[in-house]
Amino acid sequence: MGHGNQTSVSEFLLQGLSQHPEHQNLFFGLFLCMYLVTMAGNVLIFLAIISEARLHTPMYFFLASLSFADIGLSSSIVLKMLHNLYTQHHTISYTGCLTQLYFFLSFGDMDNFLLTVMAYDRYMAICHPLHYTTAMRPQFCVLLVSVCWVITNLHALLHTLLMAKLSFCVVGEISHFFCDISPLLKISCSPTRLNELIVFFVGGPVMAVPFLCTLVSYICIVSAILRMPSSGGGRRKAFSTCGSHLSVVCVFYGTLFSVYFSPPSIYPIKDIVASVVYTVVTPMLNPFIYSLRNQDMKVALGSLLRGKIFASEIH
Repeated sequence: MGHGNQTSVSEFLLQGLSQHPEHQNLFFGLFLCMYLVTMAGNVLIFLAIISEARLHTPMYFFLASLSFADIGLSSSIVLKMLHNLYTQHHTISYTGCLTQLYFFLSFGDMDNFLLTVMAYDRYMAICHPLHYTTAMRPQFCVLLVSVCWVITNLHALLHTLLMAKLSFCVVGEISHFFCDISPLLKISCSPTRLNELIVFFVGGPVMAVPFLCTLVSYICIVSAILRMPSSGGGRRKAFSTCGSHLSVVCVFYGTLFSVYFSPPSIYPIKDIVASVVYTVVTPMLNPFIYSLRNQDMKVALGSLLRGKIFASEIH
């Protein structure tokens, strides 16, 4: 069989979360609830930021973008998983697999980049407050998010096109619950050297550089906070300002590194659980982390919900 963009399989078999049929209904109910909570939480945050004028600031603009990316990340994985759990047919078409890979990489990378942009926003607010307004102009914020979208989509497209050139001439059973790069490369019967090099030299920096920038930002932030006088509540206010974001960063990168930067585990369930946290749990938790610790967000959500309820009562 010649190599190229031909494949001898029309669909793949996803190993899924469990091989036991009695577990399928339990997982379906669990992930359906998690997906609905994810959608409701992120949509509410997105709408609250749009509708509340006092939230039209760089920090909340980036948070709205993060909510949109979380909706896309969760939807690209969970909707197909729910369909497979409901029908108990764990298959995905070849085209569907590549489509899922593209959107997973695009929205996953976008989460990564947006967390870095938000760390930079907090760095400017705490370390250079006098220059914050001029530095974080609306045009510059839109430019930052636009550049992030361009980079992440180009990165996702590169991996997807390279994957489309591989041949899969064996039973296409993917040892995962969604289409990711590494499981797909393992079942290819084409040379995967180029794909592996691209993962290392392009994919690695796309993941590592934003993390290092976030780390440097928080080193500077913590240093600046520690230099503040302990009296007057300045430290408490500064830590409160970046506490929610830091919590999300820890959960996101903790699970991300567990999946992609740790040695292969002899217990596949460990990698699956980490992937579930990264792709499903984190997008669900983000709205709660940001709203429960943020008084302005609580007020905006309350106003939004009261407005919806009032409108429904009128009709």
